[in-house]
Amino acid sequence: MSYKEQIDLNRIPCHVAIIMDGNGRWAKQRGRERSYGHQVGAETVHVIAEEAARLGVKYLTLYTFSIENWGRPADEVTALMGLLFESIEEETFMKNNIRFRVIGEVEKLPAKVQERLNNCIAHTAGNSGMNLVLALSYSSRWEITEAARQLAIAVQKGELTADQIDTERFACHLTTSFMPDPDLLIRTGGELRLSNYMLWQCAYSELYFCDTFWPDFREEEFFKAICDYQKRERRFGKTSEQIS
Repeated sequence: MSYKEQIDLNRIPCHVAIIMDGNGRWAKQRGRERSYGHQVGAETVHVIAEEAARLGVKYLTLYTFSIENWGRPADEVTALMGLLFESIEEETFMKNNIRFRVIGEVEKLPAKVQERLNNCIAHTAGNSGMNLVLALSYSSRWEITEAARQLAIAVQKGELTADQIDTERFACHLTTSFMPDPDLLIRTGGELRLSNYMLWQCAYSELYFCDTFWPDFREEEFFKAICDYQKRERRFGKTSEQIS
């Protein structure tokens, strides 16, 4: 029986976050430039997005380019920006009723990329299916620091008091405030860390790590991760008896 056949469609995670790792290593194993791995990885994005939408996932957030990635070799960064510009396909989003969104320091991206992103965001705003969210020039520490700064300014202006700041109010100032926290976080490529990705939001997310490099993470690998998630008991600090 395939993993897809084992999935309980009544227990699909609402929000799946993915750290798409291994593009460069996948390409090097094949004697190719790292950019080739990113190109094939971009194809995987479309495959997984379409499958997630079909399953009924409401939010799919992909760690596409971190703030730390700006420190990579200039030619690789340039290639990544060009690939990002080329791989945003509104036709795919419209065909699958997907709404496109972005989180991160988008203003750091090249102007033509920002324009492409904004056009896609605007054109898909009326879609009512899955939200595909790209984390671009994103860092969780940056996001948390920005939220703290916004709250400090509000206190300074007398718009609220320090005693009024709680977890809910803080979360409202995060770039992810429009969506629920991830139910499932997937990381491909064999590394066992979060790499500064949605640290606040993933406090109670189920974590799934696999050795498969992102270019090879196709439908059945995704279904396998969903099946693994569905076998887990999510207690959120409570006992099994309390949640049953």
